Amino acid sequence: MTHRQRGFSLVELLIAIAVIAVLAAVIFPTFAAAKRRSRVASCQSNLRQIYSAFELYLQDWDECYPNNGDPYLWMGRGWRWPLKDYVSLSARQTPGNPMKSDGSRSGVLLCPDDPVAPTQWEGTSYAYSMSFYLSLEDVNAMTSIQQTWMDKPPCTTRRKGDVIYPSDKVLLTEWLSNHETPRVGFGSWEGGRNYVFADGHSTYLKAKKIRPANDGWPDINLTHDGLRGKDID
Repeated sequence: MTHRQRGFSLVELLIAIAVIAVLAAVIFPTFAAAKRRSRVASCQSNLRQIYSAFELYLQDWDECYPNNGDPYLWMGRGWRWPLKDYVSLSARQTPGNPMKSDGSRSGVLLCPDDPVAPTQWEGTSYAYSMSFYLSLEDVNAMTSIQQTWMDKPPCTTRRKGDVIYPSDKVLLTEWLSNHETPRVGFGSWEGGRNYVFADGHSTYLKAKKIRPANDGWPDINLTHDGLRGKDID
């Protein structure tokens, strides 16, 4: 006697599809969250490596923070040049344009979640606080975020000992809140980003955890009282 193979009925197929859909709804967000945490951790690793580069620079330059006279040094396209040898940057500065480079770039300068920097900012995702190369008075005089890229205040060399609260003053951070939507800059209380502080510790913070700067935003460039001030409570 032969037995006929019995296939799935329509109802059984629909049940199987429904179960798969439920499992996918449970598993996929978990995978997405794990991927996001991995990218946040990779970005923090970049910032820690850059902090180490700053420490080496300080050792070589008598405890002075980078200052090459460029008022826009805070931009990654600017501060990468004083730190060039410390972050293994093989690119060369384009003659006549400090914001442009020729040759390869260092991956440590690029946040893995930043889609803007590769095409607009020379692959540089991280900002260096203006407080580390401007006087306290000049920082306090800048009261709008537009001044950080429009004004040209005189640069003042600052030393490591000028930082009063190293565990509360941000040295470097992502310019955009790359790991959340909406993706915004310093002029917004939305989102969050990775920060590395003057004492070397790094953490991910929501913008609302940052103290209002002189421009009224969570802007680590214009910390009230500059290197004598705090970015967090």
